[in-house]
Amino acid sequence: MPESHPTSASSSAPTPASRAPRDLRVGVNDVVRFVLELFAFFTFGFWGFVAWPLPWNIVLGIVTPLFAILVWALFRSPKAVFHIDAFGKALVEIVVMGAAAFAWLMLGQPIIALVFGVVAVVSGVIAGRKELA
Repeated sequence: MPESHPTSASSSAPTPASRAPRDLRVGVNDVVRFVLELFAFFTFGFWGFVAWPLPWNIVLGIVTPLFAILVWALFRSPKAVFHIDAFGKALVEIVVMGAAAFAWLMLGQPIIALVFGVVAVVSGVIAGRKELA
């Protein structure tokens, strides 16, 4: 006769204590990075509306930030659709943030471009070191 062992439905599901703890703390650099992302998206819209003549300003003022948001959501966001390695994420971030800094240069605002670029690089290096650790 086969032995029967009492089993419960909860024995197959992981218990809260057995799950890996998730670090849900939000640090200062996380807030800085979020503000940098929003500022980059704003920059693309502002650049599109200001740097181009009518009707291109309307098209680029809407399409450029939407494209940047799409690229960020697909490859760089915490819930990205395509999971790439840390170097691919860094490349996407460098392109988006670098393009935003370059847009400020095109608008004749080198101080904003420099400050934005330096803050983005420092924040990216800190986050990259944390991600690779």
